[in-house]
Amino acid sequence: MPRTDAPKMLFVGWDVGGWNCDYNPKSRDALAILDAERQTVGHPWRGNLRQLINQSSSTEQFVQRLLALCGAEAVFQQPVQMLMGIDTPLGCSRPFIDLITHGCTAAMIGDSQKNPYLHRRTEHFLFERGLAPLSPIKDMIGSQATKGMHVTGRFAPTKERCGVWTDNQFLRAFEAYPSACKRSSWIKQLRAPFHQYDAAGVALPGEFVAGLEHVDVQDALTCALIAWTFEFQPDLIAQPGPEIDPVEGWIFVPTDCLLMPKDE
Repeated sequence: MPRTDAPKMLFVGWDVGGWNCDYNPKSRDALAILDAERQTVGHPWRGNLRQLINQSSSTEQFVQRLLALCGAEAVFQQPVQMLMGIDTPLGCSRPFIDLITHGCTAAMIGDSQKNPYLHRRTEHFLFERGLAPLSPIKDMIGSQATKGMHVTGRFAPTKERCGVWTDNQFLRAFEAYPSACKRSSWIKQLRAPFHQYDAAGVALPGEFVAGLEHVDVQDALTCALIAWTFEFQPDLIAQPGPEIDPVEGWIFVPTDCLLMPKDE
């Protein structure tokens, strides 16, 4: 008999490692899952998702296996919908796409931050506001970027709107940027319950509850908190304007980590 009750919302952060990150001590895939009350679901996980991605033949299988990795497979006994914040570029610039698919060239090439092949409009937006996002073309994150794009292409192939991908049932996904949140008071407030404290009530620097010690897992937690904010406090997240080409996607960050552009 089909399940008809409302799906349980889960907020997943995925810090993306390269395709072959199995033995990389510094950077691997990491997952953290929260529920609507921002309570940890199962336990954080760190490793390589490549095999799981390859072996999942549907979005339902992909979601169920992610839950199993985190020891939360029992949650799938009821309808589940994941909202996933992914820490890697999920698109390339329109000029770059036109260059490699049609041989169309841009008129003028500026410095790195203004080079239309290297950066999308969303990255230009962040540059103008004091942040420094990486480029999947120029920087050493091509493996991670293609991994993220592969997952959205296979398991969330429909564009719900600019920067948001979905399968219309089990999974919605968007691009997050946890490094930007280091100066977000909002995210610091949401992260506070995950800290460990000394006898005087002072947060121990760099220390988190068991399973959250590695920076990859900490970034995954931040991505999950961005996802929670995206759902429940969307006015606190910078949104794309109508001028943004949906093929490029959008990096969703809290507005309180953005500086005022110098020309305003």
